[in-house]
Parts: sequence; C-alpha cells; structure tokens
Amino acid sequence: MALFSSVSLCMLLLLSFFFFPCFSSKPNNQQVNESFSLSFSLESLPISKNTKTKTNPQLSTLSSSSSSSPSSLNVKSSFKYSTGLVVTLPIGTPPQLQQMVLDTGSQLSWIQCNNKKTPQKELPHKESFDPSLSSSFAALPCNHPVCKPRIPDFSIPTDCDDKRLCHYSYFYADGTLAEGNLVREKISFSSSQSTPPIILGCASQSEDARGILGMNLGRLSFPSQAKITKFSYCVPTKQAQSASGSFYLGNNPSSSSFRYVNMLTLSQSQRKPNLDPFAYTLPLQGISIGGKKLNIPPTVFKPDAGGSGQTLIDSGSELTYFIDAAYNVIHEELVKKVGPRIKKGYEYGGGVADICFDGDAIEIGRLIGDMVFEFENGVEIVIPKERVLAEVEGGVHCLAIGRSERMGGGGNIIGNFHQQNLWVEFDLANHRVGFGEVADCSKSAK
Repeated sequence: MALFSSVSLCMLLLLSFFFFPCFSSKPNNQQVNESFSLSFSLESLPISKNTKTKTNPQLSTLSSSSSSSPSSLNVKSSFKYSTGLVVTLPIGTPPQLQQMVLDTGSQLSWIQCNNKKTPQKELPHKESFDPSLSSSFAALPCNHPVCKPRIPDFSIPTDCDDKRLCHYSYFYADGTLAEGNLVREKISFSSSQSTPPIILGCASQSEDARGILGMNLGRLSFPSQAKITKFSYCVPTKQAQSASGSFYLGNNPSSSSFRYVNMLTLSQSQRKPNLDPFAYTLPLQGISIGGKKLNIPPTVFKPDAGGSGQTLIDSGSELTYFIDAAYNVIHEELVKKVGPRIKKGYEYGGGVADICFDGDAIEIGRLIGDMVFEFENGVEIVIPKERVLAEVEGGVHCLAIGRSERMGGGGNIIGNFHQQNLWVEFDLANHRVGFGEVADCSKSAK
C-alpha cells in the first residue's frame, strides 16, 4: 500500500500462488529452475484482529514431476482476504504459516511476532510467529548496515533497543502501526527448498493481525531480496463470496495474451518529496466514462516538478485515487450523468470519496457506463459498468475513486478494486507491466 493510500486492509480476497526459480537451498549465485505453485482460498469478510478463519491454512503437496531441470513441486494452501490480498506463507525453519498482505506499494515485509513479555491486556495474536521455534531466525544488531538512519532507499526510522538490536517503527496513512525488530528469516517450502534469508520486520506491536509482503522496487522488498524478476496476480470479483484468484512468482502460462506498457523511468533529479521512486509508475494517458473521453490533459498523470501526479498501480490499496485535476473532471461527468441520484451531503472516508448513491447499484452503474483507463500503445484497463461502484456501508455505494489529496498525497493510484478479473504482471527484468483480461479470475485458479 502506498503510504498515503491505505483505505485498504478492510475486506478479504483470495489468491493462488506459484513460486519460481529463486527459491532454493542452493547458493544465491547459482541459477535455479525449481518451480513452486501455491493455491489460496478466498472469503469476503470484514477484517479485524479478532477475525477467525473457518479453516486453518494447511500446506499439502499436490504433485511433483521430473524433467531435464530439477523437480517441480506443487503446493496448495488456503487463506482469506480483505480489500488487500492476504496470502499465507510458510515462514521459518520449520515453517510457521503467516498471513501477509501482498503489497506492491511497500518495501518492508513484516510478520506478527510472539512477544512473550507482552502484557496480559495486549496478548499477541494467536497466529503470530514464534522466533524461538525457528532455527533460521536471526535478529539484526544495531551495527548492521541496514540499521542506519537515512540509508539511500530505505526511509523507515530505525534505532537501537535496550538489547542493542535494530528497532523499527512503520506508520501507514490510516494510522496502522507496525513496530518491532528487523530480522533475517527464510520462507521455507520444504526441508530442502527455501528463499535465502531475507530482511523483514518482526512486529511486536501492531494494530492488525496480518503482516505485509512488500513487493515494490526497493532493494529490501521481497522480490529484490529473493531475486524474483517476474510476478503476476489475478484478483477475483469482490461480489463472489467464495472465489479464488491466482498469483505467480515467475512465468505466467497466460502471458502470451498480455499487453504491456513500459514503466516510467524516474531520474535521480525527479526524486522529489511527493514522488515514490520505488513504485510501479505507469504511463496513464487518459480516462473514458460511458464511451466519452474526459478532458484531462495527459500531464495530470505524470510527475510534475515536485513529484505530484505520479501514477502507480498498487495491490495494497483498495480504492483508486486521483489528484484533484483529474478527480474534479470525473465528478463533473458523473453529475451530468447521474446527478439527481448522488447522495447529497454524503462523504466516505472523511471526504476521500463523495460520489455516492443509495438505491440499485446495478441500475446506477448502467447509467454511468463502462470506465476505461487508457495507456500508451492502446493498452487499456476496462472497468465494466457492473463494477464501477463499491459498497461502502449500509447499502450505500460509491464510485470506487477517491481524492488523493484528502489522503495526504499528491499522486494517482490504481487500486485493486479496479484490478478485478484482470491479470497484472510485473516484469521487472524488462521494466514493464502487463495486463490480460479474463472472464473470471476464480476459474483461472483451478
């Protein structure tokens, strides 16, 4: 989730995971061809620290096959989802299953850790990670290079705790706090196959029961540390109460049908206060609603001299956000189309979204029409009229677009609500993002 875009972590989603060449017990400098496949179930539920899963995630071997390359192992598990994409990963040696939100807008990965000295009134989360049970766990000391203030691409505040261990504090825009120690730990899929030890947070204090799997371009993100060069996911529709989508690390067998856009390259001189240099920045060109191209200059979607206007795609944000120069034009068009149906005086999320409706969301969606995000080379993300509105509370539906300035940011963010039934592939080696429409992401997971 982008640091100012977290009206996320509120509902639950499901994915299916395929783990690729970089996971191995072999030395990091060797090319590994082993492939993993993890599948996760999905339920749509309110998310809270007290939410109970109906089934405990269980890892099981589906199949293994031999070829000219090392064997391929398929593994299946289950998990739940909020408006973030919550995955269950096997952390440590032996593995302990931990829920983490897949977040392309964050760098640091962190898990909930069991702090045995936690006061009784602040008991640790039931499913938290117990470091004492893992032989591969190691805390970072204060003198570790990462535990330095203002290192080039890691802005999370760090300091020394009373044990001379590296302590961190991480605040998100919605006030969510993750605080604890930086550690090294493996993601272990079997006794012989795992990631190299990666740096992540071991949170002893957090207001959410789930951790974060940081997937951005920073050097401490999960893809960077695990040497993943490609990953993709397909988000099922949120109306589906028991659906599954898919997530791949490595090659996606459907990628031949994807259409790609090149990520924008940001020079050092463009790295301004309002710009995230490690986000997946896309060349958005325009927006259409109901077949009408809106009068928004393409420059609105590109970083200006201060960094505002950057357009990024973020799996950790539920809603999509635009700066006022784009949002106001969208608002004007909706007033023309369905002005009398707009709920007067209603604002959602402290004014983040104010294009909201009572009544039949499907009927109102038909009046609005399809929404299209237009990129270079004719690449598009098409949001069908049936999914332009999101239910927010008590039968109220809002256009799933908010004002980024109301969240304290100056950028444009394409959230996961507008990534439903869509393959999104991050091809890091070729510095591009691919899109592939599917009829039903839940079927692609089978």
